[in-house]
Amino acid sequence: MTLTDVAIRRAKPTDKTQRLFDGGGMYLELSPAGGKWWRLKYRFGGKEKRLSLGTYPDTGLADAREKRDAARKLLAAGVDPGEQRKATKAAGNERAANSFEVIAREWHAKQSVMWVDLHASRIMLRMENDVFPWLGSRPIADIPAKDFLTTVNRIVNRGATESAHRVLQNCGQVMRYAIATGRADRNPVADLRGALPPVKQTHHASIIEPQAIGGLLRAMDAYNGSLVTKCALRLAPLLFVRPGELRQAEWAEFDLDGGQWNIPAEKMKMRESHLVPLAPQAVAILRELHPLTGRGRYVFPSARSPQRPMSNNAVLSALRRMGYATDEMSGHGFRAMARTVLDEVLHFRPDYIEHQLAHAVKDPNGRAYNRTAHLAERRKMMQAWADFLDSLRIGGTSANKVTDMAAVRAARA
Repeated sequence: MTLTDVAIRRAKPTDKTQRLFDGGGMYLELSPAGGKWWRLKYRFGGKEKRLSLGTYPDTGLADAREKRDAARKLLAAGVDPGEQRKATKAAGNERAANSFEVIAREWHAKQSVMWVDLHASRIMLRMENDVFPWLGSRPIADIPAKDFLTTVNRIVNRGATESAHRVLQNCGQVMRYAIATGRADRNPVADLRGALPPVKQTHHASIIEPQAIGGLLRAMDAYNGSLVTKCALRLAPLLFVRPGELRQAEWAEFDLDGGQWNIPAEKMKMRESHLVPLAPQAVAILRELHPLTGRGRYVFPSARSPQRPMSNNAVLSALRRMGYATDEMSGHGFRAMARTVLDEVLHFRPDYIEHQLAHAVKDPNGRAYNRTAHLAERRKMMQAWADFLDSLRIGGTSANKVTDMAAVRAARA
C-alpha cells in the first residue's frame, strides 16, 4: 500500500523507530524524537544497502518518489546510486551528475577494489592533476576527441610522454564505463589512436653479467648501513619480487620452518596471491633479522615508525651509497637479473621463471595457473638460484658453473 500526504502528516512518533513503506524499496522512517527521513532500500553486488532521499517535510512525497525512480534507473544501468552520490559529492555539488569527473571517480571506486593501493592512488592523482582541471566539469557525453588530445598534450609538452599515454588510456576506460552505464553513446578517445608520440622504450637498469653480479653481492655483504636495509638488500636478489612487495612484507606471511612466503592478493600487481619458496639462504637472513623486527608487523619497518614499512627509496639509496649509479642497477633490476640468468645460464624452463616472477602464465587450456603450480620445480629452481648466487659471491663464474656449485655445497657443509 502506497503512502499519502495525509497519512504522513497523521503519523505520530512512538517509543520505537517506525517505517512506513511506499513501494519500490522506499519508506519513511519516523524516529521516537519525531524526525522523518526518506530512505531507499536496495541491493547491489549481492549486498543490501540504504540511500537517504531527504527529510520530510523539506522533501515531499512526490519529490521523494522522483529521487527513488532516478536511483532505480541507475541500478538498472548497473550503477550503485550510493557510490554515484559519493562521486558527485567528491567532485563538488555544483557539478552535474554526468560530468566527466563524477563518472571518472565512480569508475575508479568500482575498479580500485581490484588494484593495489599504490596503483589506485597513482591513477586518481593523474586524473586530479592532469584531467579534472580541464575536463572534470564537462558533461561526459559532450567532450570531443580534440579536447582529450589537447589535455594529454599538456603532459607531453612537459616531457612526460609515457604518463600522457597512461592518462589517455584511463580516459578511454572512463568513457567505456560511461557507455556501459548509459551516460555516453561513443568513446571519442578511440579516435586518438596514434595521435601521441611513441614512448621511448626503457628498461630497468640491471646487472646480468655473472662476474658483475658477484661484485654486487660482495658489496651488499660489506654494506655498513642499518641491519634492516642490509637484510632487504641481501634478500632482493634471492627472492626477486617487486620492490613494493619486498618492503611491505609482514612476518605473518612467512612460514620459515616450511620455507615459504605467502603474499596475499591485495599486495600483488595482478591481485592474485603469490607463493615464494624460500631457499635456506633466504631463511637464514630472515632468522637473523627476526630478533630485531619480529615483534612488529613489518619485516622491514620504517626507521621513523614501526607502524609503516620502509621507504621505497631505502634499497635504492643503499645501492647508490654502494656506488651503483641509476643506469647500473635499480630495485626492479633484480627481477631482470634473475629472469636472464635463470634462462640463459641455468637453463630453467621459461614458464617456471615467469610464474615465479608473478607474471600472467596460462596452462595449456588457457587458464591461469594457481599459486602452487609447479611448486616442486620452482623450489628446486629457487634453491639452484641461491646456490648459484653463493658461487658468484665467492668468486665463481658461469663458465665453471658445475664446479662452482660443488664449491658452494662444500662450503655450506
